Amino acid sequence: MVTKKLFGTLADGREIDIYEIKNINGVSASVITYGATWQSLFAPDRNGNFKDILIGFDDIEGHVERTDYQGMIVGRYANRICDGRFTVDGKEYSVTKNEKGITCLHGGGEFSHAVWTAEIKGDNALSLAYTSPEGSNGFPGVMTAEVIYTLSDDNELSIDYKASCTEASPINLTNHAYFNLGGFDRKDVLSQELFIRASRYTPIDTDSIPTGELRDVTGTAFDFREMKAIGRDILDNDEQLVNCRNGYDHNFCLDNIAGEASAAVYDPESGRYMEMFTDLPGVQLYTGNFLEDVPGKGDTKMGKHAGFCLETQYYPDSPNRPEFPNCVYAAGEEFKSRTSFKFSVKG
Repeated sequence: MVTKKLFGTLADGREIDIYEIKNINGVSASVITYGATWQSLFAPDRNGNFKDILIGFDDIEGHVERTDYQGMIVGRYANRICDGRFTVDGKEYSVTKNEKGITCLHGGGEFSHAVWTAEIKGDNALSLAYTSPEGSNGFPGVMTAEVIYTLSDDNELSIDYKASCTEASPINLTNHAYFNLGGFDRKDVLSQELFIRASRYTPIDTDSIPTGELRDVTGTAFDFREMKAIGRDILDNDEQLVNCRNGYDHNFCLDNIAGEASAAVYDPESGRYMEMFTDLPGVQLYTGNFLEDVPGKGDTKMGKHAGFCLETQYYPDSPNRPEFPNCVYAAGEEFKSRTSFKFSVKG
């Protein structure tokens, strides 16, 4: 069942709606039209108690004024582009440098702060569409995008992405949900256990730009091939962690296996278990290192490590790294991808 109501009103008078998708088990996901934002996910613990496991905001003001992209769709290009420049078909493009004045982050934030057009699809899905104007933020052409959220009766929330551009262009869309399987009011996620099916990751420089190396995770704090607590190695004296304020903000190169989860997370206290499936080559693990007492849901404060993100993607700075998986789509060619999150409980 999908229901709709008013969520809030922007300063310019535009109304923002919220849609709730609920399945036969009582699991529900809410999405708002501002940023096509995944607003909430209510899932049961091992005792059947439901809780919202996405940290974020209860009101539109939070999403506009205090956001660190909580739950938002990001694009045209998720993650970072070095120096805000890249070349396609011999033409150089200069795009918005919205991080430290030197890096383009999440396409300048355009998709995340746009008002998307929503349409209910059947009894368990919501489609949202947005068109990015010609040359917006310096990117090529006109880009049209559609995101479809679907909640199954197997407690799986799928996000289908489609996009195309009138000119050859890099395309990279993702969702920036911050999860806390203990509930939005749990202080941090450090005791929650994480698995990532990745034997390599992309180390970064002090501006969070990949160096180009694909580094083996063996024997490092970045080895999540066996499930371990997120906080187990987070304070290691590894410059990759230290430079990110003692946390992860890195792309993992997925060793995808058809039909198998690319990542999984378990909260021993509540029993909640989440599997993530994707067809994209990378996932950005971010552990909320830069959150500092941000007012959030239910009068809580989102502090350091209050949530974790698993942002499926092409690798950061891929437009400038031909050795990375190709992210450039020809004019009219469709970017199409699916990422899904399946929720269950364990003993």
